[in-house]
Amino acid sequence: MRAGVFGGTFDPPHVGHLLVALDAADQLGLDRLVWVPAAVQPFKADAAVTDAAHRQAMTALVVATDPRFTLDAVEIERGGLSYTVDTLRTLRAREPGLDWVLCVGADAFRDFPRWREPAAIAAMATVAVLARAGTGADPDALAAVPGAVEVPVRRVDVSSTEVRARVRAGRSVQGFVTEPVAAYIAAHGLYR
Repeated sequence: MRAGVFGGTFDPPHVGHLLVALDAADQLGLDRLVWVPAAVQPFKADAAVTDAAHRQAMTALVVATDPRFTLDAVEIERGGLSYTVDTLRTLRAREPGLDWVLCVGADAFRDFPRWREPAAIAAMATVAVLARAGTGADPDALAAVPGAVEVPVRRVDVSSTEVRARVRAGRSVQGFVTEPVAAYIAAHGLYR
């Protein structure tokens, strides 16, 4: 069985996350794609982030859209800085027989050499760099990670920052997030 790991802050999860996840699952032949909301991303440790319980709940709403998707709160439950190497160790210990694939955006992959224990990450999972049209991975950087592959995914120009700004401005987020996520944001007064 082949399982992917798709992590992020998901503040909030938007249609760009969803469509890229669908592309990754299809192109990589994943039986399952595990969405992992971060507790605190190391490179964004000083950024203001919505409470983890809200981000987890919104991610669960998105995960419900495809039977291959699951949510794992391993990083939120662990707390503190969210290091991918720790998450992979935990997931592999729980399910050692799976073929793990780490799905990472081309923008985040630029910092891969600065991640905690990048060689250990590459040894535990195939690193799949999700490259949107026009934002491919640096070929030299890709070649430097054993077994790494580039996976073309559709380009969706939506960001969580834009969604939050639209909500603050009182503008609609229809088409930016799924209907259940929009309803959750409204019901909980998030991003106002």
